[in-house]
Parts: sequence; structure tokens; C-alpha cells
Amino acid sequence: METKWKKNVALFLSGQAVTLFGSSLVQYAISWHITLQTQSGAMMTIAVLVGFLPTFFMSPFGGVLADRYNRKYLINGADALIALATLALAILFMLGYQALWLLFVCSAIRALGTGVQTPAVQALIPQIVPAEHLVRVNGIQSTLQSIALLAAPALSGVLLTVSSLETLFFIDVITAAIGITIVFFFVQVPAPVKTYSGSEKPLTYVHDLKEGFKYIKKHGYVKRICLLSACFLFAAAPMAFLTPLQVTRNFGADIWRLSAVEIVFIIGMSAGGILMSTWGGFKNKIHSMALSCALTGLCAALLGVLSNFILYLICMGALGAIMALYNAPSMALLQSTVEEAFMGRVFGVFTMISTIMMPLGMAVFGPLGDIINIDILLIGTGIFIFLLSFMFIISKTMRDYGAVQKTIPESEIPETL
Repeated sequence: METKWKKNVALFLSGQAVTLFGSSLVQYAISWHITLQTQSGAMMTIAVLVGFLPTFFMSPFGGVLADRYNRKYLINGADALIALATLALAILFMLGYQALWLLFVCSAIRALGTGVQTPAVQALIPQIVPAEHLVRVNGIQSTLQSIALLAAPALSGVLLTVSSLETLFFIDVITAAIGITIVFFFVQVPAPVKTYSGSEKPLTYVHDLKEGFKYIKKHGYVKRICLLSACFLFAAAPMAFLTPLQVTRNFGADIWRLSAVEIVFIIGMSAGGILMSTWGGFKNKIHSMALSCALTGLCAALLGVLSNFILYLICMGALGAIMALYNAPSMALLQSTVEEAFMGRVFGVFTMISTIMMPLGMAVFGPLGDIINIDILLIGTGIFIFLLSFMFIISKTMRDYGAVQKTIPESEIPETL
């Protein structure tokens, strides 16, 4: 029996890794194509918005679908939708229709599919994995995702150098077909357990979402984490989206440079993840988050002043590693303090914030990138993020809950929160 579920999980994770690799390949190719063809902050802003906003709006409804329908079919359906959109784009490009708006439309459709697929994948894993093995399996999934994300920019850069953009589109279609085949024919998924009986009317998504917001509003430390994280992500938009444009302007419009930046950043993230898995950060999680925020601000400012590309890459790798000092403690803090009954809704709101804040930041900083030097934008946002780090440690509420190691019952929440 143990061998059976392991094989089932291995097939599922392998199928998803293959699909993710193809999707990442195309996403990098589209982004770099727009960057190299336009060198425009406004165009980059549009690309970011159409790639994020559909996922933001679709994800909550995707979560509802994942609780009411067969998750395996939803995952395959979303993958098929993404593959069909990419196939149509590849054919149009081959026929000579290569307008930028076609890339934007395809990115939007792919983002809609991601909004359905992501919650379905997250909800399906507990169905096929014994509870005592969830942490280990999620760790394996993260490792596979890191490998796919590490390989995609390198291969994307090589393929764009020696072949056409539509070639990468066809590769994505092939990898999607492989992933769909593996999940559909070889992965066994039991029917999901309903949270209501057939005679009861299920609670609506809007009701659950309202309850989640009420919980966040009542618990001051959760509200503060959400607000500070929102500010952090908004200010991090130039680091995340404008650095490729900065590289082309400051160091040269070479694909290998764009590939190198992505690769060292992901290597840095992997190194940071390994560090956090062995060290675990400070005992008080807020201290780890504050340190990460401060170092992120310093690295952002450095990206705005460095004129040597090797030093730029080193700084980018360090930035990737520092991000792990924030992500892991922030997730662990919520997981160890939020009540189990509200865990999903709190993380749902947190995910919505995470999805929307960087595109909102890009909506502001992208057009500014065509008016103000990107170096100045990075220095300015870097200083803001550095100062933001003090907000984590000024609040006694944040410091107190940063040291909490177990879930806090409702009855023990101080009224002052």
C-alpha cells in the first residue's frame, strides 16, 4: 500500500514538473521578447498586468471549483486550456501574425488557467498523500519546481538564440500534453470529501471570504503581517520586473545576460531555502523577517549603483537568498498562530495580496521607468524597504507573536490586538 501511494504521488509531481517547465520556458521567452523588442517600461507593465490580474481574480473561484468538482479533471482542463492558447499563438506566429497584443491575450488566458490549476493542485495533494508525509512531499514538490525554474531561463535563452519564438511555444504544447497524459491515465485520485451534506446549502465563497477578513481584522498581528507584506511587495516591483530592462539599458541587450540574471537569482533562492531548512532562522520569526527586509532594501539600492555586471549578478544572487529569510518565517508564523478553522481563508487572503501587490507596483513604477532612470527607482524603493524593516520590530504585538510556537486559541487572544 505504501509503495502504491508513493508511486501515485511520484507520477503526479512528475507530470506537474514537466508542465511547469514548459510553461516557465514560454513565460521567460514572452517576457524577454517584449523586453528586447520594445525596451519600454509601459509595455513591460502591460505584460505583467495581463500575466497576474487574471490569476488574482480567478483564483478564489478556482478554489470554489476545486472543492466542488474532480480536481484531477480541473488540473488537466486548465493545462489543456493553456496548451491550446499557446498552440494557437504558435500557429499565428508561423503565419506571420506577430503583433504584441497576441502575446498579451495568450498571457491572459494562461493566467486564467493558472488561477484554476493552482488551488486545485494544492487541494489535491492531501487527497493522495498520507497526512504524516505531507511536509516531505511538499518539500519534494518545491525541489522539483526549483529545478524546473532553474533550467527554464537557461534553455529559453539558448533556444531564443538559435531558433524562433514559436519553437518554444510548441515545446510548451508538448510538455503540457505529456503532463496531462501522466495525470489523466496514471494518477489515481479519490473523490473529495464534501464539507456539507446533500440536503444542506453550501456556504458561498463570498461568505467564507468575509469571515476570513473578519478574522484578520480581529487579530492584529495577522493584519500587520498582511499590511507590511503588501507594502514590501509593492516596493519590490522594480526589483522583480524592471531589472531585465535595466540590464538591457546599462549592460547590453543580450539574451545571455537576461538568462544569467534569472539563473543566479534562482540559485540564490535555492541556497536561501537550504539555509532556512538547516538553520531555521532566529527563534523569533519577526527578527528573521525584519533582517530580510533590511538586507533586501540594501541589495535593491546596490542594484541601482553597481556598474560592473559580475558584481550585479552577485548582488542578484544574494537578493534571491535573502528572500528565503522572509518567506519561510512569514509562512511559519501564520501556520503556527492562526486557528486551524481559519487557516485556509487567511492564506487565501494572503495569496490574493501576494498576487496583486507587485502588479500594482508595476502599474506605478513601470511607466516611471520610461521617465525616471531605473537606477534611481531601485535606490528609492531600496531605501523604503530598508526603513520598512523597522516596522516589524517596533510593534510589541509583532515581536510577541514572532516568538509563538503553537496555535493561539480564540479565548487567549488579548483584546488589545
